[in-house]
Amino acid sequence: MRKYTLASLLLLASYSIAYADMPVSSPEQNMLGDAKKLSAEFVQKLGGTLKQQLESSGTESALSVCKDVAPAMSAQYSNDKRIVKRVSLKPRNNTIGVADEWEANQLKQFDMAVASGKPAAEIEAHAVTDEKDGRWFRYMKAIPTQAMCLQCHGGTDNIQPTVQALLKQLYPNDLAVGYKVGEIRGAISVKEKFE
Repeated sequence: MRKYTLASLLLLASYSIAYADMPVSSPEQNMLGDAKKLSAEFVQKLGGTLKQQLESSGTESALSVCKDVAPAMSAQYSNDKRIVKRVSLKPRNNTIGVADEWEANQLKQFDMAVASGKPAAEIEAHAVTDEKDGRWFRYMKAIPTQAMCLQCHGGTDNIQPTVQALLKQLYPNDLAVGYKVGEIRGAISVKEKFE
């Protein structure tokens, strides 16, 4: 009888451990999954469009992707309860690319993570925040600087003079230069009303 009891206890213990490791469904976990999927889709679409424009028409023409296509995509992914945008500590467009306090803190943490050796492509953050206008689920996914980005975001030795002139014309307060491959260029930010 003692063997039977011990076997039963072991079976019950293994069942409890397996059950405890199973993911628990919650609104926050669902929102996290949705935010990850949305940001990955956003980056893939924008990156694909940018790469295609660079290859077919050159750097000067590709500026329209970040200037016009990216804000249009942000508007398309946003709604009454969700805001999707690209943010940076060094924004090119200081009317739509400036990070709020939470985003800026995350971007600083992202920079520290890259400095300690973590690949930028793996860096993300999420939280639920209480703000003046309610409770929000926040998610950010780092945008790593890739080689193709240097054509517009690198140092003066990377950016052609004609592109530099066009950037100065389009963005007189541009801060988004001087990057190196692998650094954090910014992040996709998803802010959704937490209900």
